[in-house]
Amino acid sequence: QVQLVESGGGLVQPGGSLRLSCAASRSIGSIYSMGWYRQAPGKERELVAGFTSGGSTNYAESVKGRFTISRDNAKSTMYLQMNSLKPEDTAVYYCKAKIFESVFRAYWGQGTQVTVSS
Repeated sequence: QVQLVESGGGLVQPGGSLRLSCAASRSIGSIYSMGWYRQAPGKERELVAGFTSGGSTNYAESVKGRFTISRDNAKSTMYLQMNSLKPEDTAVYYCKAKIFESVFRAYWGQGTQVTVSS
């Protein structure tokens, strides 16, 4: 099992920046894969950025060049640096971890609201 706690959301003007954090209750080195997802009102939850099991990263086309995913194993924390924010980035952002426990299980954080508006 793992508990995930997101933080860092808020209200920001278009063109601004935010950094989201996802603190895990166990070593993230033991987690199969992790990623950031978002869900806007009336839309499905979508992958924003993630780490694969091999440690490589992937990004949604809509955030490439603006968002950067990173992690600090010593702090068991994953980050999402978001720059050049747009109103369409407004959503609840969730952290997800996939762990192998006889079978693969997915765990989600509670989410953090990001609102981009002038």
